[in-house]
Amino acid sequence: MSRCAMAQAGLTLEIAVPTAGRSQLMRQRARSAWLFLAPMLIVLAAVAGWPLMRTIYFGFTDASLADLEARQWVGFANYFSVLKMPSGRVVYDGLLVDPVWWRAVWNTVRFAVISVTCETILGTIVALVLNSEFRGRGIVRAAILVPWAIPTIVSAKMWQWMLNDQFGILNDILLRLGLISTKIAWTANTDTAMIAVLIVDIWKTTPFMALLILAALQMIPNEIHEVAKLDGANPWQVFWKVTLPLIRPALMVAVIFRGLDAFRIFDLIYVLTPNNLQTKSMSVFARENLFEFDKFAYGSAASTLLFIILGSLTILFMWVGRVKLGGGR
Repeated sequence: MSRCAMAQAGLTLEIAVPTAGRSQLMRQRARSAWLFLAPMLIVLAAVAGWPLMRTIYFGFTDASLADLEARQWVGFANYFSVLKMPSGRVVYDGLLVDPVWWRAVWNTVRFAVISVTCETILGTIVALVLNSEFRGRGIVRAAILVPWAIPTIVSAKMWQWMLNDQFGILNDILLRLGLISTKIAWTANTDTAMIAVLIVDIWKTTPFMALLILAALQMIPNEIHEVAKLDGANPWQVFWKVTLPLIRPALMVAVIFRGLDAFRIFDLIYVLTPNNLQTKSMSVFARENLFEFDKFAYGSAASTLLFIILGSLTILFMWVGRVKLGGGR
């Protein structure tokens, strides 16, 4: 073998050894990661995976809450079925043709789109204000988180009193300002019930969006904005061309989290506007059928559809926002 060939072979050997070492190290790290994750995955499978599988299974049965063991397999009857009456009339039944379910789907989609859009815009504005330098900024940052820190049930009951048509403070203020002529039953009126729910949710959750966006803003070096200003960019151009692209990953994560939370809204609507068809969400619909109407299988089918919708939306949001779970570029 020539000296050049030996040198090439030696170079190949010197490179291959570290590469093999790195591969072994990566495998060890992967095994260690799975070892640390195993307890969490086992607990998650026990408290979430098993109930989820049971719910999906019950959706294909005629189970009743009075006696779950007496259930019978009915296939897709809870989702869609065709009944032929003795008179020859064909009746379509099931969740997919239930107008109340589709009304709940529309209410949920409308609530999620409006609330997340408003909270994202307002949260960005609040975060930009809190990111600037001014006296008392620390106190304002702490105060802005108070609505988010209040439990949802407490917020709902508090706003329920404030929105009351007889002695609510909101009606009193609007009457004194001359903006309304008569008191409004905000949570009972079909025209204002959804508006009331949106007001409370936006008031409560905007600080959450502002907190996440503020964390992203603080990761941007000030030099980037200074260079943009030196190039002659106005504040709007700095935000649109510099700030927004840099905070987009964090903004998409915030929108995903908030969007999924909005699509499974339950407690706020259940407390603030109970038994109101105009605000009934998919979660409220499922709960009513599971426990109040004793249609456990039907409610399980609704819960399964809600899970499928949330899973599909998660994949869609991650694809649209180009969110990578591996942390790569």
